[in-house]
Amino acid sequence: MRETSQQCHLSYETLKYYCNIGLIPNVSRDEHNYRVFDDQDIAWINTLNCLKKCGMSLKEIKAYIALCLEGESSIMERKAMLAKKRDALLLKQQEIQASIDFIDHKQQLYDDIIDKKIPYHSYLVNYHPPKGR
Repeated sequence: MRETSQQCHLSYETLKYYCNIGLIPNVSRDEHNYRVFDDQDIAWINTLNCLKKCGMSLKEIKAYIALCLEGESSIMERKAMLAKKRDALLLKQQEIQASIDFIDHKQQLYDDIIDKKIPYHSYLVNYHPPKGR
């Protein structure tokens, strides 16, 4: 398990927890009852990591797994789940881009003030430079 957790960039405890709650189904065990992960398990764990990064909750992932275990008949439902997450990610991406654009604008504004291209003005502070200087 340690080797697999390192390979999949998960802590040992997280991997064990995922196994215990059924997020990694059908893991084999050896003669000492240790979990043995094969290439299919590792591929699924990497998929699981992606689903988490997409914002899926463990409850949603469990539902997704249940659908996967149903086979081909559940493909449309799985597609719908992923489409919903994609839409949410696109909205989040737009929000992040708007935040980046705001920061870029403020950085340029500050550069222009530092370079004396424009006067300093604040909406929070009544700043009036002394006249005649």
